[in-house]
Amino acid sequence: MQLRFVGCGDAFGSGGRLNTCFHVSGRAANFLIDCGASALPALKRLEIDRNEIDLILITHFHGDHFAGLPFVLLDAQFSRRTRPLTIAGPQGLETRLAQVMEALFEHSSKTKQRFELNVIELAPGQSQSFGGVNVTPYPVVHGESGGPHLAYRIEVEGRTLAYSADTEWTETLIPLAHGADLFIAEAYMYEKVVKNHLSLKTLEQHLPAIGAKRLVLTHMSDDMLSRLDDVPHLAAEDGMVLVF
Repeated sequence: MQLRFVGCGDAFGSGGRLNTCFHVSGRAANFLIDCGASALPALKRLEIDRNEIDLILITHFHGDHFAGLPFVLLDAQFSRRTRPLTIAGPQGLETRLAQVMEALFEHSSKTKQRFELNVIELAPGQSQSFGGVNVTPYPVVHGESGGPHLAYRIEVEGRTLAYSADTEWTETLIPLAHGADLFIAEAYMYEKVVKNHLSLKTLEQHLPAIGAKRLVLTHMSDDMLSRLDDVPHLAAEDGMVLVF
């Protein structure tokens, strides 16, 4: 399996990083995790074929994880996509997607797609399979965004990928990432504890219990980026590719 960080930044573009969007591909699987506002130009810059993407998983409705969807969907429409596309995410996804489509491009939510579009709402603890991609959502803690906040444990082609999404420390991160081949974890701050976000030092206290085989840090603030020389873990960069 290959994971490419299309964007790994926070909401404020700290360090010049783009909004969160990860591309995962394998023998047959081809999907995105999150689709922040900068996703479409970043996908094009990296020459990732959007028409081959079957699934987009959304963790929550903040713009740096969600607001790229209208652009991706309109691009698919005007590029005459015919391949079906599934968008899955928290409860309220269908309503919130229509709202953001209308806010950015009036009448776009009512335009009949040239391709089959399926919008599926996920519930914490209820696994769902999308072809060969098995997704288990876990609840996490990240304030308000108009719907639940989800982290994902994804089993695909014999590998397990876990993603914390944006969250303060919660015990659900232990089963979420336990024994995973790759754990993508937010490390917004280096040491300071702030509401709704995770610090590296807090995360490190729990790494033995989590027991993931490989860790990569993402969604880092300027505070965290300024301390990377002191960090013994792999830190994501836009465009970085990992094989797991």
